[in-house]
Amino acid sequence: MAKNYYEILGVSKTASQDEIKSAYRKLVKQYHPDLHPNDAACAEKFKEINEANEVLSDEKRRKQYDFELEHPNMGGFGGFSGGGSGGFSGSGFSGFGGFEDIFGDIFSGFGGSSTRAQTKTQGEDITVEVRLSFLDAAKGCRKEINYTRNEPCSACKGTGAKNGTAYKTCEKCGGTGQVKYVSNSGIFRSVNVRACDECHGTGKKILESCPICKGKGYTRANTKVVLDIPAGADTGSYIRKRGYGEASANGGPAGDLIVLFKVEESKIFTRKNFDLYVELPISFKTAALGGKVLVPTIDDTISYTIPEGTQNGKVFCIRGKGIASTRRTGDLYLVVNVDVPGKLTREQKKAIEDFDGRIDVKQCDKMRRYKENMEAMYGKTPY
Repeated sequence: MAKNYYEILGVSKTASQDEIKSAYRKLVKQYHPDLHPNDAACAEKFKEINEANEVLSDEKRRKQYDFELEHPNMGGFGGFSGGGSGGFSGSGFSGFGGFEDIFGDIFSGFGGSSTRAQTKTQGEDITVEVRLSFLDAAKGCRKEINYTRNEPCSACKGTGAKNGTAYKTCEKCGGTGQVKYVSNSGIFRSVNVRACDECHGTGKKILESCPICKGKGYTRANTKVVLDIPAGADTGSYIRKRGYGEASANGGPAGDLIVLFKVEESKIFTRKNFDLYVELPISFKTAALGGKVLVPTIDDTISYTIPEGTQNGKVFCIRGKGIASTRRTGDLYLVVNVDVPGKLTREQKKAIEDFDGRIDVKQCDKMRRYKENMEAMYGKTPY
């Protein structure tokens, strides 16, 4: 039984050449072996897709195939099982008939063996962790970073050749840094483009090595970088400095320096994004009668008026007194903590007893509501 190439490509028997070509391109992207290494089933499927396209994209072969499909075992086309004389086992073909051009177009954006080799690779990135005080991170600061890296050699400009000129074009790759390797296996043709092994992908061969870097193109050096850290830096945030990482091993651009921040905790503030929170202890007198208290901000202290009857846990918001960054300005939240004295003298205790005796429960909202709920549920009063 002949293979149904229309089903393999997912098109109808009346499909146009454009529809066949479109279906073929889509399936090649899906099943190409470079995207599924060591997957035998995928490789076999890819082979079937190419076999189907070879037949259906050629009008003469397609007509012969259609006849064979409608009149099986009548000869003429020799069958389409992929094997046997006259079949599509690879005999009678001259390569893939333009497949390489289609293939290169389809896979121009993939990283498989059929894509163009990268002649110059970028150097490795370097990550440096920098600790910041809470205020430096909140307000912004300037920091000098010192670290060691493979720095592009200034004497040869990273070429590895003396004075940056003592080299010649590689004869093997013609200066492209790439060599194409073609292999045929039955109907499958593999086209690989790899970095040239003569020049290691640089496209040039050094005639006289640079005496400073000994032909490596880079030297080990201490590097200093001054960074302007913006206000609002937080733990986990970072700055990327382009070209300040490791030098490339084959003349490509240097990698990047990534400065990762770790911010120390504050003894006063708790931070949530750009907002700041302060646990504000106040006396019982201030909570009951109200009064002015001194509260901290990022830049200085300010006076804030606590209203009378302030309860423990009450939160006050001061707009615009959080962290001011280029993105937004946060707010400052004051979380009230009524500080009850732990040790009292006999006279103080008596004064509180006298004071409490003169306080009506109706003057205390929470105690009043609690009393009413207890009486409604149990018929008993807690006070």
